[in-house]
Amino acid sequence: MGKARVIAIANQKGGVGKTTTCVNLAASLAATKRRVLLIDLDPQGNATTGSGVDKSSLRQTVYHVLIGEKTLAEVRVPSGQSGFDIIPANRELAGAEVELVNELARETRLKNALAEIALDYDYVLIDCPPALNLVTVNALTAAHAVMIPMQCEYYALEGLSDLINTIKKVRAYLNPVLEIEGLLRTMFDNRNMLAQQVSAQLERHFGDKVYRTVIPRNIRLAEAPSYGLPVLYHDKGSKGAQAYLALAGEMINKGVMHG
Repeated sequence: MGKARVIAIANQKGGVGKTTTCVNLAASLAATKRRVLLIDLDPQGNATTGSGVDKSSLRQTVYHVLIGEKTLAEVRVPSGQSGFDIIPANRELAGAEVELVNELARETRLKNALAEIALDYDYVLIDCPPALNLVTVNALTAAHAVMIPMQCEYYALEGLSDLINTIKKVRAYLNPVLEIEGLLRTMFDNRNMLAQQVSAQLERHFGDKVYRTVIPRNIRLAEAPSYGLPVLYHDKGSKGAQAYLALAGEMINKGVMHG
């Protein structure tokens, strides 16, 4: 096996299905027998909780990796039945921003930490915080590509241009290989005219960078985190679970074509 493909899942706009995508894509890739690591880089720790890990009882988290006290191998925990490993986060991570500001090589902390375990995994998914801050820059510097989950709504394209500018800056100064893995339409409601228009606009602008798979609005997807489970293990037959399995398939096929 080669080295892991590292994908940052990012959108500075909150509430677009970023964490939902991280957890459910990790579970779907793991279900296809891929070795998967999910890195929670959001101080809210929702990916940690949604993977069945109790964030309040954690002695060490991704925060300790970023400030150089721990390795990723020391911090990773299994996500129970879902079959992937997770680097957990909690509120402590909010302090990393301040502590890293005066550190040397502060943007490459995560990249360097990942280099040590890159052979253990096929995919590393990074759940970025909903902000374009130093923690997000660490994720973009460590990643090969960015997946952008977004809702097809009126202001979606506006927020997208900010994120794309940040990606361009990171590519210019820190990570020349960074590319856009794909744009993922989330919480999609087919009956909504505006959603259809924005969706068509995305396809015109970004062509084959837009995933064919569309993630629907789905009650099972929304309630799964409260059980600490990916939707695949909450209700495998649901539209949400099927959509993330399809997304995993689409990603793997893309990788085969690029690989």
